[in-house]
Amino acid sequence: MSGPLYRGASGIRISGNSNDLWDSQMKDKTEKEDLDRNRSSDQSYLALRFPFRVFFPDNNSPSKYGNGESGFASDPFIVGSPRSRHKLTLLLLKLSLALIVILALMGSFWWTISISTMSRGQIVHNYRRLQEQLVSDLRDIGELSLGSSRLQEFEFCSEESENYAPCFNVSENLALGYSDGSENTRLCGQSSRQSCLVLPPVNYRIPPRWPTGRDIIWVANVKITAQEVLSSGSLTKRMMMLDEEQISFRSVSPMFDGVEDYSHQIAEMIGLRNESNFVQAGVRTILDIGCGYGSFGAHLFSKQLITMCIANYEPSGSQVQLTLERGLPAMIGSFNSNQLPYPSLSFDMLHCARCGIDWDLKDGYFLIEADRVLKPWWMLSQQDETVVWKKTSKRSCYSSRKPGAGPATCNKGHDVESPYYRPLQGCIAGTQSRRWIPIQEKTTWPSRSHLNKTELAIYGLHPEDFSEDAENWKTTRPGEEDPSPPYNIFRNVLDMNAHFGGFNAALLEAGKSAWVMNVVPTSFVGVLHDWCEPFPTYPRSYDLVHAEGLLTLQTHQQRRCTMLDLFTEIDRVLRPEGWIIIRDTAPLVESARMLTTRLKWDARVIEIESNSDDRLLICQKPFFKKQVVSS
Repeated sequence: MSGPLYRGASGIRISGNSNDLWDSQMKDKTEKEDLDRNRSSDQSYLALRFPFRVFFPDNNSPSKYGNGESGFASDPFIVGSPRSRHKLTLLLLKLSLALIVILALMGSFWWTISISTMSRGQIVHNYRRLQEQLVSDLRDIGELSLGSSRLQEFEFCSEESENYAPCFNVSENLALGYSDGSENTRLCGQSSRQSCLVLPPVNYRIPPRWPTGRDIIWVANVKITAQEVLSSGSLTKRMMMLDEEQISFRSVSPMFDGVEDYSHQIAEMIGLRNESNFVQAGVRTILDIGCGYGSFGAHLFSKQLITMCIANYEPSGSQVQLTLERGLPAMIGSFNSNQLPYPSLSFDMLHCARCGIDWDLKDGYFLIEADRVLKPWWMLSQQDETVVWKKTSKRSCYSSRKPGAGPATCNKGHDVESPYYRPLQGCIAGTQSRRWIPIQEKTTWPSRSHLNKTELAIYGLHPEDFSEDAENWKTTRPGEEDPSPPYNIFRNVLDMNAHFGGFNAALLEAGKSAWVMNVVPTSFVGVLHDWCEPFPTYPRSYDLVHAEGLLTLQTHQQRRCTMLDLFTEIDRVLRPEGWIIIRDTAPLVESARMLTTRLKWDARVIEIESNSDDRLLICQKPFFKKQVVSS
């Protein structure tokens, strides 16, 4: 069969150890310089590659934030002893600082004498620009004065980190006494942070574009053995075909008529004609526990349904890793000891097909947690081994029970709507929430994405805040350079500070077949995550990482981690040749830009015409290839 199309260059080869790595880079310096000259003949390397035209309003003008290979201009003065060179450097820094101050004073004087001839808006804009340039130049001088150690690029991680997800160390948990499934518990600490860059596997290839990548993945991109593919008894794994280079997913199981017939059966059991009617019945979001490799969600995506796969961390043959590689939503999570990082009443449906959970263990705590994240329903049915349970849509059902009949409802102190890996609770949660609304009483998708005033009030939001967020994204939609749907450059998108989901909505309204992992910090309602901890996923999970206002949020909170910690985590979860979009205030964006050199990212700062206070930092992660070292 003919091989699928895939994007990407051959990559930058990296030798097996750090010494060989830097030797190889020095040998390739001439080649890199030739490449830089070729790039300079075009308008801009990033401008040609990045598919959103709004971030490049003027492709004919180069960025004023351009920098050399190391991020700063090289020093042309090499004279005398090291001490004399040091004195000369300090003298030059002092002279540069004095010159900048003089220029700033002259600019202020010019502004004063011209105030009578300029409009107020133009005055404020030019003065702010002068302030920002002064701050930027002073910061650059401060960084230079700290020496080369501050600018040193990160080393690459060892081979053991290729597929490792921090905070999930089963062997260490077993040594600490965790057992009976609790060894899969997520435990994060200072040792979970990585101060190195994770390299892809030796034969890694850029994944095929969607929808080809849904059905075919490269074997070298994931950690799985042929025995794990062939010996598993799950439905999805039996539907996989393996050859030397790729894994194909097809409905070929002789024991099952396929995912389509299975989903059709579920729809009929709850009174629907087929799975295409799930949306009309109010279903949009589905939590798939122990999802195999995501074929159930892959089929339902064509029916406008979003299925989130969760499964335990697996060092090899991971369900989550292969599902993400197919371009489908997934994250590491388990019911073992802690609550899931989702708010109460988050999902319209919960699916478990041979997921390996003994639901009657731990006094029913697993079922209680499933009930917490599920919205009210009122359907019930059973056919052979497939059973559909319903969650009541009436709150009074719980209070009308006889004393001692099942778990009690949580009081206000324990009914936390947005828990963050809190221990499993023995009480029924969500009954006191204003969001307790049966899904049949809600508007169906896609109308659900446009909330009215009453619906916004349920979430404690004002219409003005929601409309401002929507208007903001009307000016930042994907442009004509992006291939026509469904062949999009981006498939897996991570929004680190999703606010009201405006970025996700803009992609959907533009007809992009991308899915977005909408994440919000722990102080808000949403898919919760503390960005001072590693995200529960494997390396190389996302094509695009977006963060608006996250740097500001992190600086306002208690500093438990640095911006560099945040960026190394972004680099870990981002695929080679993946993109980073950061929108924040100009000073913070400038600080972030200087860190990109250490991460080896290509970076460019873009001004936003509609908002002079903010800047965009557009970065791309290079494709470094590790070269096999022959013995």
